[in-house]
Amino acid sequence: MLVLLLLGSAGPANAHAALRGADPEDGSVVRSAPRHVTLTFTESVALLDDSFRIYSPDNHRVPLGEPEHADGRSDTARAGLPDGLDDGTYTVAWRVVSADSHPVSGAFTFSIGEPSPTAAAVPAPPAEHPITASLYDTGRYLAYIAAALLIGTAAFAALCRPPDTAPLRMPLVMGWWTLSASTVVLLVLRAPYENGTSPATAFDLAAFTGVLTERPGIALLARVALLVLTAAILLRLPLPRRGHDGPDDRTPPARLAVGTVLAVALALTWASAEHASAGIQVPLAMTSSVLHLLAMACWLGGLTALLVTLFRAAAPPPVATVTRFSRLAFLSVTVLVVTGVYQSWRGLGSWSALADSSYGRTLTVKLVLAAALLSAAGLSRRLTLRLATTASAAPAAEAGADADTEKSAERATAAVRERIPELVAFATPDKPSPVAPTQPAAPTGPPADDGVPGLRPPAPDPSEVSGPDAPAHDRYHRALRVSVLVEAAVAVVVLLVTTVLTSTLPARAEAEAETAATGTAPVAGLPAATVVTIPYATDAPGGKGSVQITLDPGRVGENGIQAVAFDSAGALDSVPELRLSFTLDEKDIGPIDAGLTDRGGYWATSDLALPLPGTWTMKATIRVSEVDQVTESHSVRIEP
Repeated sequence: MLVLLLLGSAGPANAHAALRGADPEDGSVVRSAPRHVTLTFTESVALLDDSFRIYSPDNHRVPLGEPEHADGRSDTARAGLPDGLDDGTYTVAWRVVSADSHPVSGAFTFSIGEPSPTAAAVPAPPAEHPITASLYDTGRYLAYIAAALLIGTAAFAALCRPPDTAPLRMPLVMGWWTLSASTVVLLVLRAPYENGTSPATAFDLAAFTGVLTERPGIALLARVALLVLTAAILLRLPLPRRGHDGPDDRTPPARLAVGTVLAVALALTWASAEHASAGIQVPLAMTSSVLHLLAMACWLGGLTALLVTLFRAAAPPPVATVTRFSRLAFLSVTVLVVTGVYQSWRGLGSWSALADSSYGRTLTVKLVLAAALLSAAGLSRRLTLRLATTASAAPAAEAGADADTEKSAERATAAVRERIPELVAFATPDKPSPVAPTQPAAPTGPPADDGVPGLRPPAPDPSEVSGPDAPAHDRYHRALRVSVLVEAAVAVVVLLVTTVLTSTLPARAEAEAETAATGTAPVAGLPAATVVTIPYATDAPGGKGSVQITLDPGRVGENGIQAVAFDSAGALDSVPELRLSFTLDEKDIGPIDAGLTDRGGYWATSDLALPLPGTWTMKATIRVSEVDQVTESHSVRIEP
């Protein structure tokens, strides 16, 4: 109910960098050559050496001034133009880095005097190098896992106080080394990631030096320094090997304080360079992000530490240790739910964005996995409570069993004493004792309490000593191992989805980017239209049909689009939503959103500007119900 209330009442806001406007405007025609090209974004951006590339109508790159922020505003980017520009259509390709560390790029056109008959082909570099992007995303994923392992293991050792901490050294050292290595890799690959170039360009000293002056680079450099400090402290204060569990065994407050400060500082290196650092309510968002990451680390990293302790410790951990982790996990989950609801509201902006945006769909997957994780955690918590119950009941049962055994031993000893003369009279080497058929021979051993050699009451059965709850206690221990193992496996997948989510454009920003495009420059005298039919199919009832798209004129410059939906029988149909985007893969331009609007039975736009000729990929997203949609692609040729 809280999620529905927050998402249902959410209004538009800024997050992630989206182009708000351009001067000159996209598709506009200006009478005289402008002195600058200025872009305005929805949040602050960092500039690159190659943030602007402008091409003249005859396919020559226009020399530009140094990119800068206009009027000192960090949410703008400006490049100076030379004097004496010829009339015609100019193509502007731009690339900046948003405040949450993600590169953002795009392209648009403007004309001086009058539009050119054709626009020049732009030899644009790739917007994103696949190898660099894959390595960078892998490094970010490993950094999340390593942070959870490092912080969670230290928290488990300090707060849950297992008697045997020797097995925890392995995950602690592994977490530190993995986080250190992944952070160094991210720092080295930061410049190629921002510029969309291959990993080989990471050795460009000038580009690497420039990264160290930007917020993401500073955050990574700070993380390296904090990891060095953490290693020095861990080497000086090794994990103790506890031998008992009591008030004197608690972690000293000074160590807890130092560990907390280091953990918060490490979490800040993520919050200061991710989605929380941009958009609305930045101070509250960064606080929420830090708490969210620390709660995740204490729960999932502590879960791994508990798993290692259950399987690798010399003896199973005492119930007190497991109970302490259960309390810590419950507190962590509570913090995760509260901060997660806030961050979901901040990133989505509306309830419908869960189904209509990539961010919302990825968030939905994470919520489903988190629900499965919480189910496994709930089972582990119930097993922990039962384990504690059987452990507290066992001493009483053992005490009763010991009392019964003692009484039985006294009765057996008295009976033996009464029959000693009879045993002595009849027991000879070739004649067994007359009591043998009715009473088993006493086992040999040390003298009993009555001083008679060789006579000792039968030893009590171990199951009686352990009490009636011993089998249940072992069963709960085995079940707890399995449930914790399932938790850890699902947690790894959750962290993977979280990494994807932090790399996805938030739905708020996506909605604003779709409405930010402007420009209505007409282009006359262009020939006939291109007609494309795209079939689609979903599992929803009535979710099959086709969309006929008319692209007029299907050439470089201004185009109009009309899209009509048909059902499976070929009759006219209406769909709740239709989105269309165009990407020129060979030049790495796009996606360019067509900005279709519902015209009462069909979808249309009159101001789609396609700047370059070539084979474009037209991607259509058709939503047939509130929760069902399908995306189909089709190639379309745009002529000069």
